[in-house]
Amino acid sequence: MPEKFGWQWFAIGSAFFAGLTAILGKVGVAEINSNLATLIRTLVILAMTALLITLRGEWEPLDKLSGRGTFFLCLSGLATGLSWLCYYRALQMAEASRVAPIDKLSVAFVILLAWLFLGEPMTWRVLLGGALVIAGVLILATK
Repeated sequence: MPEKFGWQWFAIGSAFFAGLTAILGKVGVAEINSNLATLIRTLVILAMTALLITLRGEWEPLDKLSGRGTFFLCLSGLATGLSWLCYYRALQMAEASRVAPIDKLSVAFVILLAWLFLGEPMTWRVLLGGALVIAGVLILATK
């Protein structure tokens, strides 16, 4: 099925909503324990995603799911959960404008891990871009 919008629009949407997440999360964790806040956020995501899958008719029988794909999605879910727990705890302890840039070091980690485990090319553009991300994080997150 052809996508109405290109991947770039979804990536921009992801970045925008991630930014909004930091601001809304900072307000929320000011009044609620960061671990409980993560649970509440996760339940909302679960309900929202289940509704979307239902509305789009995308449910599939469990026996049709790839075992390998499901395993790696479960590992990804564990990584996401740990990331969110750390992120909300950091938001509880520091300014959102300092926490969010450090969180974006994930870009540098993705570059490195994609090269190591997925065999993605490490070109001069990728290296330069990763270095600029790291430089930006250092500028924004340090006093």
